[in-house]
Amino acid sequence: MPNFCAAPNCTRKSTQSDLAFFRFPRDPVRCQRWVENCRRADLEDKTPDQLNKHYRLCAKHFETSMICRSSPYRTVLRDNAVPTIFDLTSHLNNPHSRHRKRIKELSEDEIRTLKQQKIDEPFEREQATQELNENNEQNAVSEEGGEEQEEEAVPLTLEERENKDYLKSLFEILILMGKQNIPLDGHNVDELPEGIFTSDNFQALLEYRINAGDEVLRKRFEMTAVNLEYCSKTQQKQMLEICENCVREETLREVRDSHFFSIVTDEVVDIAGEEHLPVLVRFVDDSHNLREEFIGFLPYEADPEILAVKFHTTITEKWGLNMEYCRGQAYIVSSGFASKMKVVATRLLEKYPQAVYTLCSSCALNVWLAKSIPVVSVSIALGTIEEVCCLFSQSPQLLVELDNTISVLFQNNKDRGNNLKEICRSQWTGRHDMFEVLVDLLQALVLCLDAVSSDSSVRWNNCIAGRAFVLSSALTDFDFIVTVVILKNILSFTRAFGKNLQGQTSDVFFAASSLTAVLHSLNEVMENIEVYHEFWFEEATNLATKLDVQIKLPGKFRRAQQGNLDSEVTSENYYKEILSVPTVEHIIQELKDIFSEQHLKALKCLSLVPSVMGQLKFNTSEEHHADMYKNDLPNPDTLSAELHCWRIKWKHRGKDIELPATIYEALHLPDIKFFPNVYALLKVLCILPVMKVENEKYEIGRKRLKAYLKNTLTAQRSSNLALLNINFDIKHDLDLMVDTYIKLYPYKVEFQEDFTPSNNSEVTGDA
Repeated sequence: MPNFCAAPNCTRKSTQSDLAFFRFPRDPVRCQRWVENCRRADLEDKTPDQLNKHYRLCAKHFETSMICRSSPYRTVLRDNAVPTIFDLTSHLNNPHSRHRKRIKELSEDEIRTLKQQKIDEPFEREQATQELNENNEQNAVSEEGGEEQEEEAVPLTLEERENKDYLKSLFEILILMGKQNIPLDGHNVDELPEGIFTSDNFQALLEYRINAGDEVLRKRFEMTAVNLEYCSKTQQKQMLEICENCVREETLREVRDSHFFSIVTDEVVDIAGEEHLPVLVRFVDDSHNLREEFIGFLPYEADPEILAVKFHTTITEKWGLNMEYCRGQAYIVSSGFASKMKVVATRLLEKYPQAVYTLCSSCALNVWLAKSIPVVSVSIALGTIEEVCCLFSQSPQLLVELDNTISVLFQNNKDRGNNLKEICRSQWTGRHDMFEVLVDLLQALVLCLDAVSSDSSVRWNNCIAGRAFVLSSALTDFDFIVTVVILKNILSFTRAFGKNLQGQTSDVFFAASSLTAVLHSLNEVMENIEVYHEFWFEEATNLATKLDVQIKLPGKFRRAQQGNLDSEVTSENYYKEILSVPTVEHIIQELKDIFSEQHLKALKCLSLVPSVMGQLKFNTSEEHHADMYKNDLPNPDTLSAELHCWRIKWKHRGKDIELPATIYEALHLPDIKFFPNVYALLKVLCILPVMKVENEKYEIGRKRLKAYLKNTLTAQRSSNLALLNINFDIKHDLDLMVDTYIKLYPYKVEFQEDFTPSNNSEVTGDA
């Protein structure tokens, strides 16, 4: 169906023009301005939803500064765009014409003014006259008066229709492969005997569809030479990019309607040999639900400044999000990448001060802090811990062996032993007390791995036995032992604070007030680091003695000091300078960066949640803390009075009415619409990455991402197919995909003649 321009005296339609056509906005205020500028009386009684669904304006009615070409697939309007260029007088040259689009009556003065403008602009008048003639030709067949009549679309030729049906079949196959996580390539060429040819997965599905009775495909290919591809790799890539953009656009349309959002990235992943950052977006949808959706992969750059530029460019220009509406940013990264992502956060904060840098609710604070520590031994220790956890999680038999070892070691404390057994069956490397658990488990892990690596029976295959030997050696290195013991002790000061941040809304609110005490404790540790480190090192040496591990300086340090007769560095002093001091200093600074003054002010606004108000005896002062969001409020001048009414509402509630305990519950109150400023504040607070998603069914983006990465071999991962797989429940507009492809690649729909036969692309002659 073509799109017709709703402007008076404009006869453009999408099928006869390369111009972009824009929907009327859903926002009532902006929509009203559009209607007023159009001067069509018949549009005034329509709702914004009706206008958004059924009416369009072409790009000719907007100033060029209001239009952005964000990518080859998308032309977008700026958020404040209003149409200002209209021809409201050309119909006056022919007062007897019948108009499909009725123009609102103008006063005599307005008509005189507009006519004078046309006299001064002869070129525009000539153009308007030409448009009028085209309009009159169409009006000759339209009915008298009434609403705008929908014009007949130009019928497609038989060749055009068959080509569209053919492309639609190809898109359907690609979407199916994405949803079912089927890689495009099939057999590895090196695995097949010489002379054996087989089609890849895409070609095989295409053949199957032909054999199942798809006449469009059969007609397309039955007379084709057997050494031609059904669909070349280049064409597949082009079509997949269109699929990816269309699927992403469905999510981003909801994000734009919501206005405010936050950006979250997960740990760097390997996709077909290249490192990528998974990007997720948080927003509150039309049903008042906080959602966290996956929107794509961003190629990772080693240079943090280049990464920051590409990160910003991709989000704003390629994906079309307005970062002026970004209210939070959080980056979950593996150890070693933290400093680079911090540069990204800093650069975005410089451009957008309200995009607060925060912790992510899906990552424990202590884990976050440990991964950000720029000390090599910490990075190595974290990698070793992940490998140990991975080995045991992949083998139920190993877990049974570990259970037996724990039972022997903790036979005098069975409760603690049983607790450790349960912990071992969970993702304990993501816990707040990860290092406490590790220190308690270390002896059991070492004994278990030693038993597996030295077992002379056939219980364990060579791979498991070899990994067990390597990991046992890593766990019994004194450098590892002293690192985890020092981390355990330092991070004990932030454990309760971090746990509260992942607790109930009231816990998060009161945690913000306890940050000062946490920093005070860490500063005291720093001032007395000699004393604290002495206790920590003693604990590490005791644990090493229990494991029969030699207490010594790291081999790399000893080798570097060979020939230096003046070097008399002790192990205790070495680890104090190389580990304890920089770790404490870094954690203090990191807490200050994550919990900036702006972030703490935002958390103080959580006193808007009724349960928190109740704990504060309704003596709250949100006005002061809400200043940072003043420009986000619909009626900032009435904020003080509205907050007073909000407090009174809950203070004098009925005895049988419980106070909503979360932002989620508050947003779903039936009468929340009567508190527009409170509603706006709660929405912004809700999307901060530090706030957890209350309803788990709206946190599926991250879970599906993890599932895709776990279930897909690295070499078979595709950023395009990944988006289709993770967002498999998003509707797919096949007609839009086909039209976009034809517009972008008008000459690419024929067969690819430059094809060289290979094992992965040859097709059989009986297709």
